[in-house]
Amino acid sequence: MFARKFWKPFVLLVSLPLLANCLTYRGADYSSLVNLEEAGITYTDSGTSEKFDTILSNNGVNLARIRVWTSTNEADYSLTYGLALAKRAVALGMSLLIDLHYSDTWADPGDQAIPSSWPTDLDGLNTEIFDYTMSLVQSFADQGTPIDFLQIGNEINSGILFPVGEISVNGYSPLSQLLNSAASGAREASDTVQIVVHLANGWDGAAMLSFYEQIFIAGEFSTDDFDVMGFSFYPFYDSAATYAALQSSLEDLTAMYGKVETDWPSSGNCDGVTLSEDIAISTAGQESWVDGITNVLTGLSDGLGLGVVYWEPGWVGNDDLGSGCSDNLLVSDAGATLASIVLFSEDI
Repeated sequence: MFARKFWKPFVLLVSLPLLANCLTYRGADYSSLVNLEEAGITYTDSGTSEKFDTILSNNGVNLARIRVWTSTNEADYSLTYGLALAKRAVALGMSLLIDLHYSDTWADPGDQAIPSSWPTDLDGLNTEIFDYTMSLVQSFADQGTPIDFLQIGNEINSGILFPVGEISVNGYSPLSQLLNSAASGAREASDTVQIVVHLANGWDGAAMLSFYEQIFIAGEFSTDDFDVMGFSFYPFYDSAATYAALQSSLEDLTAMYGKVETDWPSSGNCDGVTLSEDIAISTAGQESWVDGITNVLTGLSDGLGLGVVYWEPGWVGNDDLGSGCSDNLLVSDAGATLASIVLFSEDI
């Protein structure tokens, strides 16, 4: 048995509008913004030219999710890049959710490469991830933008820092140690930061329970080391990713020991994709999709649902956001906001 603790679930929406039933956070991950601005991309809202983060704030976004890679190349989501974007977000009144990939590039269930400058043994990595996380949290605090939520890894179903922290290679213990080291580093620098564990496929209750039933190991990662459960939830990777499946999964998890990330297409087509709910491909469909997720979150017992974060709603030039659907953004290719931008302003 595990000690009971009430973790609060976030729903991280990868490219949707937000909720509608009184959740605390209405978020967006717009990490690509500075790179887009430097490439000459501009944005308008109701015909008025404005910075995209300002548009998001004006439309109700109160949480900025910013990814940070270990690369020292500023355009590759370096610490310097993240710090600058965080300053802008906090100046707009937003809270911060910092997403650490612990890699020089994208991290997901199949890709969790050890940073090129880091050691490659478990002892060395435990020291490195502690020191790195502590220093990073301190860096945000030192510039007056303390981190509210810190995600220690991105979609870590299979582990982090492969192959050392890869579950299929070395079991759960190395991963459990590394997560404990990361969380301990964060706590060393801040006694207020809330730690997030983020998994893909939040609708897959059996897989989610399996992870949490095995990740807690005495003397390693414990239930006291984190505060928020986070999940990705996409409609186009598996037709089983339904509202009902998400609800069942979250209810089981929060009952035992709850964040979800998603997209919905605004236009175009989804060739070869079976969407998991019968909702139109349109801006209204984006609103309906998120509405359904909101209903799941607000229906959790004890008010455990925290909010939703829409992933990269303004990434012009990457409209599919890595999915099989041609356009999941909340803006046009010209940077003009779509009707669905108002979802951030609704009574979430």
